[in-house]
Amino acid sequence: MLLTIDVGNTHTVLGLFDGEDVIEHWRLATDARRTADEIAVVLQGLLGQSPLLKGADVGGIAICSTVPSVLNEMREMCRRYYGDVTAVIVEPGVRTGVPVRMDNPKEVGSDRIVNALAAIDQYGGPCIIVDFGTATSFDAVSAKGEYVGAVTAPGIEISVDALAAAGAQLHKVELIRPRSVIAKNTVEALQAGIIYGFAGQVDGIVERMAAELAEDPEEVTVVATGGHAALVVGESRCIDVHEPWLTLIGLRLVYARNTA
Repeated sequence: MLLTIDVGNTHTVLGLFDGEDVIEHWRLATDARRTADEIAVVLQGLLGQSPLLKGADVGGIAICSTVPSVLNEMREMCRRYYGDVTAVIVEPGVRTGVPVRMDNPKEVGSDRIVNALAAIDQYGGPCIIVDFGTATSFDAVSAKGEYVGAVTAPGIEISVDALAAAGAQLHKVELIRPRSVIAKNTVEALQAGIIYGFAGQVDGIVERMAAELAEDPEEVTVVATGGHAALVVGESRCIDVHEPWLTLIGLRLVYARNTA
């Protein structure tokens, strides 16, 4: 089985593949202070407690990370605790098959390249990937499978935290769909602003990106992923597909390309 690990700024998502299927998954808080030994204890605890994995062995590991300090500890964890297992870490020199057409390709996060690979493999191009994470990231991929550009906006969680911190009479609310757009109380007013505001942002940015990406914007497939995607998918006009495991699928593909 292949263990895939996507280390984001806020959360770390782990998925276990049996062939092409995700059979188990976990979401953890990303902690830059966690050592390789602590990561190994958490990982082995998760693998050991799952009833689906009794007797299952990890035969490979694929990792991408946007947090350098965590990536260093992940590398050490693989060396110390999984030394006999092939580990592929997405970094310069690793084959992804995705040409990066940016002014400075090194600026593009490994997770965004992995997402582009998965989207092209699963849905073809041209496509736009909307990743609802710490930031809301919009990635454009051409019909040829090239990563051609991006838009980055503040994420939902960051925006909610900033609003609660700056407003004396405002506070964090549960992120759920309110009863109506025109709210009758402060909680639902905040919920409406968050859910419908971000849906409108997504539709507006994607519409402009699609017009630049393809002669016929209707040909562009819009794929949503990330921890907060489910909040917005149902309210957006432009999202075609919701794939919560897009990054993990991309890691599986990168692993296959580099170990074949």
